[in-house]
Formats: sequence, structure tokens, C-alpha cells
Amino acid sequence: MDMMPALFIGHGSPMNTIELNGYTRAWRRLGKALPRPRALLVVSAHWFIGATAVTAMARPRTIHDFYGFPDELFAFQYPAPGLPELAGEIAEVVKPHWVGADRDQWGLDHGTWSVLAHLFPDADVPVVQLSINALQPMDYHLELGSRLSALRGQGVMIVSSGNVVHNLRKIDRHNPDGGTDWAQRFDDAVVDQMIRDPGGILNVLQHPDYDLAVPTPDHFIPLLHVAGLAAAGGGAAPLLRGYAMGSLSMTCYGVGTESLPCEEAAGSATMPEGVPADQTNI
Repeated sequence: MDMMPALFIGHGSPMNTIELNGYTRAWRRLGKALPRPRALLVVSAHWFIGATAVTAMARPRTIHDFYGFPDELFAFQYPAPGLPELAGEIAEVVKPHWVGADRDQWGLDHGTWSVLAHLFPDADVPVVQLSINALQPMDYHLELGSRLSALRGQGVMIVSSGNVVHNLRKIDRHNPDGGTDWAQRFDDAVVDQMIRDPGGILNVLQHPDYDLAVPTPDHFIPLLHVAGLAAAGGGAAPLLRGYAMGSLSMTCYGVGTESLPCEEAAGSATMPEGVPADQTNI
């Protein structure tokens, strides 16, 4: 079986789920260019807990893990089936690391479905979600990504969803398509590292703009999984570049996507009035 591509998607505001803009149109074009996988394994910034776990239910629920957004967004459902047996396969390939099977607690959060709504809009590909273990150091996530590489040869497409630059306290609603100078410097440094040596991605933790770009690790760690996959084989390349509200990078990466060009985009969804800019769950 051919190796499935792997992706990192800069997901931005949950409103991207229900808006057609420069980014969501690009995600739709990307989805049409991708092969159909047996299943999707998604690493979302929004399942950030004290353990490594995967969803193992036949019908994962759609979780609306935010507040203050329009009713239309709360009404959105992504009814993709699960694939419980994939939990066991994941547990095998990541040994000696332990991965728990979540059979009834979590589901698919908006970091997953806001992206899949455009990549796979029919919700007919089974989806399993992998948690981010908040208790583990950065190199754990990089190594975990490398171990997950075996799944790509088993028909599993791995999609990581986060944002390379994600500082909600620095959001500027009056700069919807721009990036601050520090956001652009850090994002450019990550692009350079991912192209040259994805296995050395932890070098960017020493970048002078890292603390501003990554004030919390949850949205950055999904990139490490894709860096580990790229280091294990295939290399990485940016697929989509741009910024939102000054302090969010919308950059996307692909592994095994050499035939796809890198696009520049604008027009990412912003947050509606009344939604606090510094809430930590978007």
C-alpha cells in the first residue's frame, strides 16, 4: 500500500468551519487532491490532557468546546464514524509508550472538525483522535510522531491541527490578514527548519520570538508530530501560508505532498464580537 500523506493544518478561529474564505477554499482544494484513506488519525490542539489516549468509540460525538460563538456553529455536526480497532494498532506502533483507549469520554473537538469539514466534507472517512499529553516534554511528541509513521503505510492519514504562532492575548481584530513582525519572523524560522531538517524542529524553541509566538504549548505541539513523521521519511513542505489577526499563523505543512504547490492565502475567519480574544479554547 502506498504511503498516505500527513498534514499539519493551521486551523485558526472555529468560524472557519462555516465560512468560505481564502483558507477554507484552499483546504477544500487540498482535500480533493488527497487520496482517500482507510482512516484519519487527528492530533488536535484542543485535547490537551494528562495522558496519551485515542478515541475508541464507533460513533464519536461532535464536541462544541468553546463559548460565545453563533448558534450556527453550535449546531454544526460532523458525524464521521470511528474505528475502534485502530486504537489497538496505534498502541502497537508507539510501544514502549503507552496509549489509552477512550471509549466513552471524548469525541471530535473543533480542532478536528473545523478542518475536516473542508478536507473531507462528507464525513464518510472514519476518524480517530489522539490526545496531546500535557505532562510530557517536547521531545516525547516528536518521537511519538516518528513512531506513528508506520500507520501511513496502513492506509491511515495523519492530520495535526493547531497553529505554529498562537498568541490570543496579542490578537488585533483590526488586522485580520496581517502578521506582526515577531509572528512572521518565528513562522519563517519554522518553515526554514521544517524544510531543511524537520527532525531538528526543537531548535526553534531557542528562537528569540518563541515565547511570544508560543505562550502555551498546546497549539504548537501538533506540529511536532508532523515533524517527527517528516523526519521518519518523506520530508516536509509548506502547503499554505498566511496570518490572521496579527498573532496567528495559518501555515500548513504536508509530508508526502511534493506535487502540491504552496499557496499564499488571506481572509481567515475572525472571532465574532463579544468573544474574548484571550479565551484559551480556540
